[in-house]
Amino acid sequence: MKNLKFLAVGALGQGLVGSLFTTTRCTRVGREHYEDLHRAGQRVIFVLWHGEMLPLVHYHRGEGIVCLVSEHADGEYITRILHRNGFGTARGSSTRGGSKGLRQLVRAARSGKDLAVTPDGPKGPPHVFKPGALVASQLTGLPMIPIAVGASAAWHFDSWDRFMVPRPLARLRIVYGEPVWVPRDADDAALTTLAPELEARMAALAREAGAGEPDGVWTRADRSDEPER
Repeated sequence: MKNLKFLAVGALGQGLVGSLFTTTRCTRVGREHYEDLHRAGQRVIFVLWHGEMLPLVHYHRGEGIVCLVSEHADGEYITRILHRNGFGTARGSSTRGGSKGLRQLVRAARSGKDLAVTPDGPKGPPHVFKPGALVASQLTGLPMIPIAVGASAAWHFDSWDRFMVPRPLARLRIVYGEPVWVPRDADDAALTTLAPELEARMAALAREAGAGEPDGVWTRADRSDEPER
């Protein structure tokens, strides 16, 4: 019965996500930061805040990206939706099953997959860069690509991450940052120093994306980027 429930949630989630994003318009900025690496044969780790994952599930669907998902019960629902949208998953987190999840990420990277990690997941604090993504980058040798998402209008869940669901007809802006490499020989002190630097980078990307502005209204003067559906 539980498996049927998870399957139903996965199918429903796929349908709702697909229907919602047929009404939105999206501008994606900085894609060259990872596309140039892809052309050179280099895979990456996408790093995003937990509350901003929904638009990215849609706009990166079918790419085979392997996402780190918590082993908590709620993670099973997320896993089913991700699988329905063409993602792979590694189950684990920094709070439960973390080393297991990291081992799965390393195997996925060795098989030529891009990865995705929410460094403030699975339960916060929000927008605090915990070390899991840094360790994944160090172990796999893959650079991190930080991402921020803004919406002109959105609903936010009453949850720790203020999970964002863009409203129909919303304009979205996804901003990809420059790659960040973690040295293989980085010690705990170096990782501790790097975490707040990544938080600052992601905060700057959020301002560029318009995330957190009143009603999601963007204020940057330059809006000449080519939009896409």
